[in-house]
Amino acid sequence: MRKCSRQIVSIVLFLFISTNSFAFWVWTPETNKWSNPKYSVKGTPAEQLQEGLNFYKTQQYDEAIKEFKKLIKYYPKSRQAPEALYYIGLCLNNEGKLYKAFKNYQKVIDKYPFSERSAEIIQKQYAIGLKLLEESRAQKTVKEKFLGGEYNVVEVFKAVIKNAPYGDLAASAQYKIGLYLLEKKLYQEARDEFEKVINDYPESQWIKEAKYQIAIADSQRSTKAQYDQKVTQSAVDEFKDFLEVYPDTDLSKNAEGHIQKLRDKEAKNNYVIAQFYEKQKNYKAAKIYYKLIVDDYKRSKWSAKALKKILEMNQKEEKE
Repeated sequence: MRKCSRQIVSIVLFLFISTNSFAFWVWTPETNKWSNPKYSVKGTPAEQLQEGLNFYKTQQYDEAIKEFKKLIKYYPKSRQAPEALYYIGLCLNNEGKLYKAFKNYQKVIDKYPFSERSAEIIQKQYAIGLKLLEESRAQKTVKEKFLGGEYNVVEVFKAVIKNAPYGDLAASAQYKIGLYLLEKKLYQEARDEFEKVINDYPESQWIKEAKYQIAIADSQRSTKAQYDQKVTQSAVDEFKDFLEVYPDTDLSKNAEGHIQKLRDKEAKNNYVIAQFYEKQKNYKAAKIYYKLIVDDYKRSKWSAKALKKILEMNQKEEKE
Protein backbone atom coordinates (compact mmCIF):
# COMPACT_ATOMS: atom_id res chain seq x y z
CA MET A 1 0.00 0.00 0.00
CA ARG A 2 2.82 2.40 0.94
CA LYS A 3 4.68 1.45 -2.25
CA CYS A 4 1.60 2.24 -4.36
CA SER A 5 1.21 5.61 -2.63
CA ARG A 6 4.82 6.50 -3.34
CA GLN A 7 4.33 5.71 -7.05
CA ILE A 8 1.22 7.92 -7.23
CA VAL A 9 3.05 10.76 -5.49
CA SER A 10 5.98 10.32 -7.88
CA ILE A 11 3.72 10.48 -10.95
CA VAL A 12 1.92 13.59 -9.69
CA LEU A 13 5.22 15.23 -8.83
CA PHE A 14 6.61 14.37 -12.28
CA LEU A 15 3.58 15.90 -14.00
CA PHE A 16 3.79 18.98 -11.78
CA ILE A 17 7.50 19.51 -12.58
CA SER A 18 6.92 18.91 -16.30
CA THR A 19 4.06 21.41 -16.39
CA ASN A 20 6.09 24.04 -14.60
CA SER A 21 9.05 23.47 -16.92
CA PHE A 22 7.17 25.09 -19.79
CA ALA A 23 6.08 21.74 -21.22
CA PHE A 24 3.22 19.36 -20.91
CA TRP A 25 2.85 15.72 -21.85
CA VAL A 26 -0.02 14.01 -23.64
CA TRP A 27 -0.83 10.33 -23.65
CA THR A 28 -1.41 8.99 -27.17
CA PRO A 29 -3.36 5.69 -27.20
CA GLU A 30 -2.31 4.95 -30.80
CA THR A 31 1.39 4.96 -29.92
CA ASN A 32 0.90 3.93 -26.29
CA LYS A 33 3.38 6.70 -25.38
CA TRP A 34 3.61 10.06 -23.70
CA SER A 35 4.43 12.89 -26.10
CA ASN A 36 5.21 16.57 -25.74
CA PRO A 37 3.62 18.82 -28.42
CA LYS A 38 6.56 21.21 -28.03
CA TYR A 39 8.84 18.66 -29.68
CA SER A 40 6.33 17.24 -32.16
CA VAL A 41 6.13 18.02 -35.85
CA LYS A 42 3.06 19.35 -37.65
CA GLY A 43 0.98 17.10 -39.85
CA THR A 44 2.11 18.67 -43.15
CA PRO A 45 5.29 20.45 -44.32
CA ALA A 46 3.24 23.56 -45.12
CA GLU A 47 1.96 23.71 -41.53
CA GLN A 48 5.45 23.12 -40.18
CA LEU A 49 6.87 25.90 -42.35
CA GLN A 50 4.20 28.28 -41.14
CA GLU A 51 5.04 27.38 -37.54
CA GLY A 52 8.62 28.48 -38.16
CA LEU A 53 7.52 31.61 -39.99
CA ASN A 54 5.35 32.63 -37.06
CA PHE A 55 8.41 32.70 -34.83
CA TYR A 56 10.50 34.37 -37.56
CA LYS A 57 8.04 37.23 -37.96
CA THR A 58 8.23 37.98 -34.25
CA GLN A 59 12.06 37.82 -34.38
CA GLN A 60 12.21 34.73 -32.16
CA TYR A 61 14.99 33.39 -34.33
CA ASP A 62 16.18 30.52 -32.13
CA GLU A 63 12.65 29.11 -31.90
CA ALA A 64 12.13 29.65 -35.61
CA ILE A 65 15.31 27.70 -36.39
CA LYS A 66 14.11 24.78 -34.28
CA GLU A 67 10.85 24.62 -36.22
CA PHE A 68 12.55 24.92 -39.60
CA LYS A 69 14.96 22.14 -38.64
CA LYS A 70 12.01 19.88 -37.80
CA LEU A 71 10.65 20.40 -41.30
CA ILE A 72 13.99 19.51 -42.88
CA LYS A 73 14.32 16.43 -40.69
CA TYR A 74 10.82 15.01 -41.19
CA TYR A 75 10.02 16.33 -44.69
CA PRO A 76 13.43 16.50 -46.43
CA LYS A 77 12.00 15.98 -49.93
CA SER A 78 9.11 18.37 -49.59
CA ARG A 79 8.79 21.59 -51.60
CA GLN A 80 9.06 23.52 -48.34
CA ALA A 81 12.40 21.98 -47.28
CA PRO A 82 14.70 24.37 -49.21
CA GLU A 83 12.53 27.25 -48.04
CA ALA A 84 13.03 26.19 -44.41
CA LEU A 85 16.79 25.94 -44.98
CA TYR A 86 16.78 29.38 -46.56
CA TYR A 87 14.95 30.88 -43.59
CA ILE A 88 17.46 29.34 -41.19
CA GLY A 89 20.08 31.34 -43.09
CA LEU A 90 17.97 34.49 -42.71
CA CYS A 91 17.64 33.90 -38.97
CA LEU A 92 21.40 33.49 -38.57
CA ASN A 93 22.00 36.53 -40.76
CA ASN A 94 19.66 38.65 -38.67
CA GLU A 95 21.41 37.47 -35.52
CA GLY A 96 24.73 38.70 -36.91
CA LYS A 97 26.15 35.19 -37.34
CA LEU A 98 27.36 36.01 -40.83
CA TYR A 99 29.67 33.09 -41.58
CA LYS A 100 27.15 30.55 -40.27
CA ALA A 101 24.47 32.23 -42.37
CA PHE A 102 26.72 31.95 -45.44
CA LYS A 103 27.30 28.24 -44.81
CA ASN A 104 23.58 27.64 -44.40
CA TYR A 105 22.75 29.50 -47.61
CA GLN A 106 25.30 27.32 -49.37
CA LYS A 107 23.48 24.21 -48.19
CA VAL A 108 20.40 25.36 -50.09
CA ILE A 109 22.39 25.59 -53.32
CA ASP A 110 24.24 22.30 -52.71
CA LYS A 111 21.20 20.24 -51.69
CA TYR A 112 18.54 21.98 -53.76
CA PRO A 113 20.35 23.39 -56.85
CA PHE A 114 17.08 24.18 -58.62
CA SER A 115 15.69 26.25 -55.77
CA GLU A 116 14.00 29.48 -56.78
CA ARG A 117 16.03 31.16 -54.06
CA SER A 118 19.42 30.55 -55.73
CA ALA A 119 19.88 33.99 -57.30
CA GLU A 120 18.73 35.71 -54.12
CA ILE A 121 21.08 33.56 -52.03
CA ILE A 122 24.09 34.49 -54.17
CA GLN A 123 23.24 38.16 -53.64
CA LYS A 124 23.08 37.61 -49.89
CA GLN A 125 26.37 35.68 -49.88
CA TYR A 126 28.05 38.53 -51.75
CA ALA A 127 26.65 41.03 -49.23
CA ILE A 128 28.03 38.86 -46.42
CA GLY A 129 31.41 38.84 -48.15
CA LEU A 130 31.43 42.65 -48.28
CA LYS A 131 30.52 42.87 -44.62
CA LEU A 132 33.21 40.39 -43.61
CA LEU A 133 35.73 42.23 -45.76
CA GLU A 134 35.00 45.41 -43.81
CA GLU A 135 35.27 43.58 -40.50
CA SER A 136 38.51 41.88 -41.55
CA ARG A 137 40.24 45.25 -41.73
CA ALA A 138 40.13 45.35 -37.95
CA GLN A 139 42.12 42.11 -37.75
CA LYS A 140 45.80 42.51 -36.94
CA THR A 141 47.38 39.61 -38.79
CA VAL A 142 46.65 37.02 -41.45
CA LYS A 143 47.34 34.31 -38.89
CA GLU A 144 44.54 35.62 -36.67
CA LYS A 145 42.24 35.66 -39.66
CA PHE A 146 42.85 32.23 -41.06
CA LEU A 147 43.59 30.32 -37.88
CA GLY A 148 41.77 32.17 -35.13
CA GLY A 149 39.00 33.96 -36.98
CA GLU A 150 35.40 32.91 -37.19
CA TYR A 151 35.13 33.18 -40.93
CA ASN A 152 37.06 33.26 -44.18
CA VAL A 153 36.44 36.14 -46.59
CA VAL A 154 38.10 34.32 -49.48
CA GLU A 155 35.84 31.30 -49.02
CA VAL A 156 32.71 33.42 -49.21
CA PHE A 157 33.67 35.23 -52.41
CA LYS A 158 34.91 32.01 -54.02
CA ALA A 159 31.52 30.46 -53.32
CA VAL A 160 29.85 33.39 -55.10
CA ILE A 161 32.05 32.73 -58.13
CA LYS A 162 31.47 28.98 -58.03
CA ASN A 163 27.70 29.34 -57.66
CA ALA A 164 27.41 31.73 -60.62
CA PRO A 165 30.70 31.84 -62.59
CA TYR A 166 29.15 33.93 -65.34
CA GLY A 167 26.88 35.97 -63.11
CA ASP A 168 26.97 39.72 -62.56
CA LEU A 169 28.82 39.38 -59.25
CA ALA A 170 31.56 36.94 -60.29
CA ALA A 171 34.12 39.49 -61.52
CA SER A 172 33.50 41.75 -58.54
CA ALA A 173 33.88 38.82 -56.14
CA GLN A 174 37.15 37.86 -57.83
CA TYR A 175 38.42 41.42 -57.46
CA LYS A 176 37.44 41.50 -53.78
CA ILE A 177 39.49 38.35 -53.13
CA GLY A 178 42.54 40.11 -54.52
CA LEU A 179 41.79 43.23 -52.51
CA TYR A 180 41.45 41.24 -49.30
CA LEU A 181 44.79 39.46 -49.85
CA LEU A 182 46.46 42.75 -50.74
CA GLU A 183 45.26 44.32 -47.49
CA LYS A 184 46.67 41.33 -45.64
CA LYS A 185 50.06 41.94 -47.33
CA LEU A 186 49.95 38.69 -49.31
CA TYR A 187 51.19 40.53 -52.37
CA GLN A 188 51.99 37.67 -54.74
CA GLU A 189 48.73 35.88 -53.90
CA ALA A 190 46.81 39.12 -54.40
CA ARG A 191 48.51 39.68 -57.75
CA ASP A 192 47.47 36.21 -58.91
CA GLU A 193 43.84 36.92 -58.01
CA PHE A 194 43.82 40.25 -59.85
CA GLU A 195 45.27 38.46 -62.89
CA LYS A 196 42.24 36.17 -62.81
CA VAL A 197 39.96 39.19 -63.11
CA ILE A 198 41.76 40.21 -66.30
CA ASN A 199 41.97 36.70 -67.77
CA ASP A 200 38.56 35.33 -66.75
CA TYR A 201 36.45 38.48 -67.13
CA PRO A 202 38.03 40.52 -69.96
CA GLU A 203 34.83 42.51 -70.52
CA SER A 204 34.33 43.34 -66.86
CA GLN A 205 34.22 46.86 -65.46
CA TRP A 206 36.75 45.69 -62.87
CA ILE A 207 39.58 45.32 -65.40
CA LYS A 208 40.86 48.86 -64.83
CA GLU A 209 40.95 48.48 -61.06
CA ALA A 210 42.57 45.04 -61.33
CA LYS A 211 45.39 46.39 -63.52
CA TYR A 212 45.98 49.22 -61.08
CA GLN A 213 46.04 46.89 -58.08
CA ILE A 214 48.54 44.59 -59.80
CA ALA A 215 50.89 47.56 -60.02
CA ILE A 216 50.18 48.37 -56.36
CA ALA A 217 50.95 44.76 -55.38
CA ASP A 218 54.29 44.90 -57.22
CA SER A 219 55.16 48.24 -55.66
CA GLN A 220 54.39 46.88 -52.18
CA ARG A 221 56.71 43.96 -52.82
CA SER A 222 59.45 46.55 -53.27
CA THR A 223 60.98 46.86 -49.83
CA LYS A 224 64.65 47.55 -49.18
CA ALA A 225 66.14 49.57 -52.00
CA GLN A 226 69.30 47.53 -52.47
CA TYR A 227 67.39 44.29 -52.95
CA ASP A 228 64.36 45.23 -55.01
CA GLN A 229 65.63 46.40 -58.41
CA LYS A 230 63.73 43.85 -60.54
CA VAL A 231 60.53 44.06 -58.53
CA THR A 232 60.64 47.84 -58.55
CA GLN A 233 61.13 47.96 -62.30
CA SER A 234 58.25 45.54 -62.75
CA ALA A 235 56.00 47.82 -60.71
CA VAL A 236 57.08 50.87 -62.72
CA ASP A 237 56.28 49.03 -65.95
CA GLU A 238 52.86 48.02 -64.63
CA PHE A 239 51.99 51.61 -63.73
CA LYS A 240 53.24 52.85 -67.12
CA ASP A 241 51.11 50.27 -68.89
CA PHE A 242 48.15 51.40 -66.83
CA LEU A 243 48.69 55.04 -67.80
CA GLU A 244 48.91 54.14 -71.48
CA VAL A 245 45.54 52.37 -71.38
CA TYR A 246 43.83 54.71 -68.88
CA PRO A 247 45.51 58.12 -69.20
CA ASP A 248 42.58 60.21 -67.99
CA THR A 249 41.08 58.36 -65.05
CA ASP A 250 40.88 59.22 -61.38
CA LEU A 251 43.63 56.69 -60.72
CA SER A 252 46.04 58.21 -63.25
CA LYS A 253 47.45 60.83 -60.88
CA ASN A 254 47.91 58.18 -58.21
CA ALA A 255 49.75 56.01 -60.72
CA GLU A 256 52.08 58.89 -61.62
CA GLY A 257 52.80 59.44 -57.94
CA HIS A 258 53.64 55.77 -57.45
CA ILE A 259 55.95 55.82 -60.46
CA GLN A 260 57.91 58.73 -59.01
CA LYS A 261 58.29 56.98 -55.65
CA LEU A 262 59.46 53.80 -57.35
CA ARG A 263 61.89 55.74 -59.54
CA ASP A 264 63.30 57.29 -56.35
CA LYS A 265 63.83 53.78 -55.04
CA GLU A 266 65.68 52.80 -58.20
CA ALA A 267 67.84 55.89 -57.92
CA LYS A 268 68.60 55.13 -54.30
CA ASN A 269 69.50 51.58 -55.24
CA ASN A 270 72.04 52.82 -57.78
CA TYR A 271 73.36 55.36 -55.26
CA VAL A 272 74.00 52.56 -52.72
CA ILE A 273 75.92 50.59 -55.37
CA ALA A 274 77.95 53.65 -56.31
CA GLN A 275 78.85 54.25 -52.66
CA PHE A 276 80.06 50.67 -52.38
CA TYR A 277 82.49 51.13 -55.29
CA GLU A 278 83.57 54.52 -53.97
CA LYS A 279 84.50 53.01 -50.58
CA GLN A 280 86.52 50.42 -52.47
CA LYS A 281 88.27 53.38 -54.25
CA ASN A 282 87.00 52.05 -57.56
CA TYR A 283 86.07 55.53 -58.72
CA LYS A 284 85.56 54.57 -62.32
CA ALA A 285 82.77 52.08 -61.45
CA ALA A 286 81.31 54.47 -58.85
CA LYS A 287 81.11 57.30 -61.40
CA ILE A 288 79.25 55.04 -63.83
CA TYR A 289 76.43 54.56 -61.31
CA TYR A 290 76.43 58.18 -60.15
CA LYS A 291 76.24 59.30 -63.78
CA LEU A 292 73.38 56.86 -64.41
CA ILE A 293 71.40 58.57 -61.63
CA VAL A 294 72.11 62.04 -63.05
CA ASP A 295 71.12 61.04 -66.58
CA ASP A 296 68.13 58.75 -65.95
CA TYR A 297 66.64 60.04 -62.70
CA LYS A 298 66.67 63.80 -63.12
CA ARG A 299 63.47 64.28 -61.09
CA SER A 300 64.81 62.23 -58.19
CA LYS A 301 66.27 63.83 -55.08
CA TRP A 302 69.26 61.50 -55.58
CA SER A 303 70.25 63.21 -58.82
CA ALA A 304 71.74 66.28 -57.11
CA LYS A 305 73.55 64.08 -54.58
CA ALA A 306 75.00 61.94 -57.35
CA LEU A 307 76.21 65.01 -59.29
CA LYS A 308 77.92 66.32 -56.16
CA LYS A 309 79.67 62.97 -55.73
CA ILE A 310 80.92 63.04 -59.33
CA LEU A 311 82.38 66.51 -58.82
CA GLU A 312 84.09 65.40 -55.58
CA MET A 313 85.66 62.38 -57.24
CA ASN A 314 86.82 64.46 -60.21
CA GLN A 315 88.61 66.77 -57.77
CA LYS A 316 90.23 63.79 -56.04
CA GLU A 317 91.44 62.40 -59.37
CA GLU A 318 92.90 65.77 -60.35
CA LYS A 319 94.84 65.94 -57.07
CA GLU A 320 96.17 62.43 -57.51
